[in-house]
Amino acid sequence: MLKIVIVDDENDALEALEWKLNKYIEDVDVILCNSPLKSIEIINNEKPDVVFLDIQMPEMDGFTLLENLTNRKFNLVFTTAHDEFALKAIKVSAIDYLLKPVDKDELVASIAKIKEKKKGELLEDKLQLLLGNLNGTSNDKINISADGKIYLLDKEDVIMLKSDKSYTTLFLTNEQQLVVSKTLKEVEKKFQFPDFFRVHNSYLINLTHVKQYLKGLGGELIMTNGHTASISRNKKSDLFGKLYLDN
Repeated sequence: MLKIVIVDDENDALEALEWKLNKYIEDVDVILCNSPLKSIEIINNEKPDVVFLDIQMPEMDGFTLLENLTNRKFNLVFTTAHDEFALKAIKVSAIDYLLKPVDKDELVASIAKIKEKKKGELLEDKLQLLLGNLNGTSNDKINISADGKIYLLDKEDVIMLKSDKSYTTLFLTNEQQLVVSKTLKEVEKKFQFPDFFRVHNSYLINLTHVKQYLKGLGGELIMTNGHTASISRNKKSDLFGKLYLDN
């Protein structure tokens, strides 16, 4: 019996893939989930043999979901209607994918490949390679997963990042705001550049976008978009050094 979890926010896509699996594949136990957040618990607890995972979902994209799993011992097949950049990165990472609507013959071939190899063979390595390819194939751009999409950002276009518990908001020069379902500590790993500085538990700022410094207990920074960022007292001295300010 092949235990399969399908994660997709579109119920029609879930049911269509379930129908094809039951019709064309023998001995399958299929679990459906239309919520990426709920699927994390299901995958961790059920320990499936195969996970069919949609890339673009509004609650949490497929890449973020994978990063939040503790159980990665399964065969992974991405499903997507479109996203040429993601597909290129997936392809060179040797992770299987199917375009929606899923073709019956391609589905059968994908399952056949899975049955020929060990369960979850080298998935951890493949995921690391995938994340590297998402960065490496993008001309040194920063990849950010939000709103069911992958944004490729130039660091100069990011003004600041603000923490809101388990979410992080990125403020961009075009006045766009991207909400990422990760903590600031997690997102900060993508911004290991000299121009970015963690001035507070809740703020990571681009030093080139600092417009004013307001004196106070810890002080505040006015950024080029008009938003303010608080400064922790223990960060003040380092910040002054970076901005060449006098105490």
